[in-house]
Amino acid sequence: MVTRDDVQSWLDRLDGGSVAAREVEPSLWIANTPDGAEVVVHYAPPVLLLRVRVMEVPAGDERQSELFRQLLELNVRDLIHGSYGLEGDHIVLTDTLELENLDYNEFEASFDSVTLALASHLGALAPYRQR
Repeated sequence: MVTRDDVQSWLDRLDGGSVAAREVEPSLWIANTPDGAEVVVHYAPPVLLLRVRVMEVPAGDERQSELFRQLLELNVRDLIHGSYGLEGDHIVLTDTLELENLDYNEFEASFDSVTLALASHLGALAPYRQR
C-alpha cells in the first residue's frame, strides 16, 4: 500500500517539480500549480483525496439551478477523474483514489485531470461567480 512518504515524493515529482506542495498538517498538503490552481491532497488511508475549491454558490434559486445543471453536465461529459460537488456554500472538484494499488502514473493522471478540468471549465462557470 502507498505510504505518506510515497505521496510526498509524488508531489515533489509533479510537473517536473514545478508544483509547489507544502504539508500544512500531517498527511495534508496544499499543492500550487504554475497556473495558480490550489489542490488539497489528503492522505487518509485507505484513500487519497484530491480537492479543489472552485467557487462560491451564487445567490438566487434560478442561478443556482442553472449552475447545478451545468456542473452535472460537466461531470458526465468532461470528467474522467473526479466530480463536482457541494461543500457547504462552495463548489468543489474532488477525486478519491484507493491507496492499495495506487501508483505514481495513476496519481499524476488524476492530478492532471482535475487541474485541467478546472482550467478548461472556468470560462463556462465564470458567469456564475459572485462579484
